[in-house]
Amino acid sequence: MRLVAHRLGLYALTAWVAITVNFLLPRLMPGNPIQTLIGKLTGQVTAQQIRAIRLSFGMGLHQNLAAQYITYLDQLAHGNLGVSITLSAPVSSILRQSVPWTVGLIGVSTILSFVLGTVSGALLGWWRGSRLDSLIPLATFFQAVPYFFLGTVLLLAFGSDLHWFPVLGAYGTNVTPSWSWAFVGSLLRYGELPVISIVLSSVAGWMLGMRNMMITMIGEDFVLMAVAKGLPRHRVIMAAARNAVLPSIANLSLAIGLVVSGALLVELVFNYPGVGDLLLQAVLNEDYPLIQGIFLIITLAVLAANLVADLVYFALDPRTRSEAVL
Repeated sequence: MRLVAHRLGLYALTAWVAITVNFLLPRLMPGNPIQTLIGKLTGQVTAQQIRAIRLSFGMGLHQNLAAQYITYLDQLAHGNLGVSITLSAPVSSILRQSVPWTVGLIGVSTILSFVLGTVSGALLGWWRGSRLDSLIPLATFFQAVPYFFLGTVLLLAFGSDLHWFPVLGAYGTNVTPSWSWAFVGSLLRYGELPVISIVLSSVAGWMLGMRNMMITMIGEDFVLMAVAKGLPRHRVIMAAARNAVLPSIANLSLAIGLVVSGALLVELVFNYPGVGDLLLQAVLNEDYPLIQGIFLIITLAVLAANLVADLVYFALDPRTRSEAVL
């Protein structure tokens, strides 16, 4: 329990550092987006309206950096992420519409990639040297291809040319977002190609890692004993795989960040309504409040996923629940 509390404290400290960096970076960047916005409105608004614009975005309050930081933390504690400069809407409401799409895409892709890579890696390790090993160069090739390039090739080949998959969007134009079967089916249909592109680009790492660990576990005494007892093959494979999967679970926390960055690029390719296009537009328009909100949500989501992966690792491996003996 003390180790879990220590890990929770470490993640809390990491979250605080991420929040602080998220606060400082926009203020260290060159340019003044508020002044740019006011410049575009010159001659269209009065001096009182300009002052109202400055105050609404937290400018004109004559606060030093420390006071701004305290105000930022207070607003963050109340769920206030500021107001988007370009969209003139609360950042929290904008993210509430986009984040679920990205989380869904990342979650489905990560789970599928992890399951497919782990299962295939276990089989490849058990039957090493067989024809199944031909999957390794193919999977490695797809992992070497950038996310966005692979997505573009799949979109052109299977979407535009063969018409096997929908080309753009996240659901059909003939349905409206709801919990109906028509919308869910359309959602799954439009998400097939983005998920396939992410899975193909990330499954090789899980496959190779699990294969190497399975080869190591096959030589362990408990596996040899299980074989000597005449246990069914599937039970022996499951016993070896249960121990071999532990490093993959530990690496899952590191891979989530890479999947997030790849998913953002895939969203741009497929015009998926997640935070990818939203982040691009925010950077191009120097929309600092929106950039801050997106980075903060992504960082906290990755930290939460890493924490869950660590807790699962603690539950599966009793050795991690005991302190080291010096």
